[in-house]
Amino acid sequence: MRNVLVLCTIALIYACGSTQTKEAKTNGAGIGGPDGLKAKITQVTSNGNGAFTDATKVEAIMNYLASDELKGRDSGSEGIEMAAAYIEKRFSNQGVVPYFAAFKDTLSNFERPAYNIVGLVEGTDPNLRKEYIVIGAHYDHIGVINAENGDAIANGANDNASGTTTVLEFARYFSQNRTNKRSLVFALFSAEEKGLLGSKHLAKKLKEEEMNLYTMLNFEMTGVPLKGKDYEIYITGYNKSNLAMVSNTYAEEKLVGFLPTAKEYNLFQRSDNYPFHQEFEVPSHTYCTFDFTNFDHYHKVGDEVDIMDFDHMATIINKMIPVVAGIANAETKEIKLN
Repeated sequence: MRNVLVLCTIALIYACGSTQTKEAKTNGAGIGGPDGLKAKITQVTSNGNGAFTDATKVEAIMNYLASDELKGRDSGSEGIEMAAAYIEKRFSNQGVVPYFAAFKDTLSNFERPAYNIVGLVEGTDPNLRKEYIVIGAHYDHIGVINAENGDAIANGANDNASGTTTVLEFARYFSQNRTNKRSLVFALFSAEEKGLLGSKHLAKKLKEEEMNLYTMLNFEMTGVPLKGKDYEIYITGYNKSNLAMVSNTYAEEKLVGFLPTAKEYNLFQRSDNYPFHQEFEVPSHTYCTFDFTNFDHYHKVGDEVDIMDFDHMATIINKMIPVVAGIANAETKEIKLN
């Protein structure tokens, strides 16, 4: 999450004192939502316990993306090229197809060769598949930095191998189950750490081709759980739309909450949701579990995979799948800007 380091410091001070052809509802008693939020999806299950993913599957992805071998996934580096190849292979093996001519989409706004990886799971409804949902996360980090105790690799496990893993598991679910009436674009962004460049590039490009974008759902720093909250994840820009209410209705619990600190430090503008908000003026938010108090290793070499909570990550993914499916299958566009 770009520029959070400065915010963390402040918080601690206060605390201490060419495109493929794209024509190609949970049971929603829910929390306080209208009847229009009811939908039906295929039961989220593959391993016999009612859950699609688990800690073991999550850990396997994280162990590669946040490994020393990738040397911190700096944009334009050999390490991020390896991460890109890994993401492409997963997409291809799972039946996700390229949104453009290939999965790699070269950034137009960065001095070194850098790529977003953009896949598509086309919607099943003849009309609704013409509406798109972008589900994104940045897969870059800051690479090799000043050494601490002999370690100079900023592995970026929480920031943002965790969000990338979440998106990869969503892509696996929807490519296997095909429960989405609307079309889902799975976008892994490069150069977020350089100024949201990957998402700026993609948002502009999709706007120029006049994509009918419904909403953009971004995932950032989801590797460790919130503490002392009555919800499990928050969205940035909470009051800018009714996404939290829609999410909680499909989750059938208070899954998504409001983090005052996110509003105080305007995190809405600090991750890859924001360029889509700017270009399309549609509901565009980031889901996150970093709250300035539960993670001390932002942009440091200590952001290692061994301090991630894989059970927490799997829980978030499993609980968010009915949310994404509900949004993708609703007969009308339920998420509205306030």
